[in-house]
Amino acid sequence: MLGIGIGTKRAFCDILTGGDPAGGAIAKFPMHSGPLTLSFDLHNRHTYSEEEVKARRGYTLYTATIGVLTLDNTLISRALIQSEFRKREDLFDRIGGGAGGGVKAVAPIGVEPIVMTIPADVEAVSFLGEKLQMERVEGPATYTAPGRPIAVISNVMIEYVPAPVPPVRKR
Repeated sequence: MLGIGIGTKRAFCDILTGGDPAGGAIAKFPMHSGPLTLSFDLHNRHTYSEEEVKARRGYTLYTATIGVLTLDNTLISRALIQSEFRKREDLFDRIGGGAGGGVKAVAPIGVEPIVMTIPADVEAVSFLGEKLQMERVEGPATYTAPGRPIAVISNVMIEYVPAPVPPVRKR
């Protein structure tokens, strides 16, 4: 959990790179009948610096790729977001809980609504980062090392048909 957005009041969650679903952000589903629909908003993760913006060195183009996997490491789908940061207004929101009770330096930018169908037999999924590509004033960089936060999700929702209630036995 990264924190709650100051403007949107959304809960934001960091997505880390890795190869083991147990190390990702896990969403457990209630008992359901048939497939369910999972939706969420994907954001790039930006470390905001007012000094870099003032010095005209704040530009970054981000492309983050994440996977949604079953807990046995079966890929269900990938999601991708690309967004640019140039100025403070490019931030999607600011996250509360920073030093001294202010806002965190880390903030979500961009928003990509993602919707996918999850098979009926899946009880939980893991959101796991795959790769982050950045283009900055200093040049390009790619990050894939395990444990690195590369993206942020918010607004996670599911639509499903509840599993039937088993009949009560009479005594």
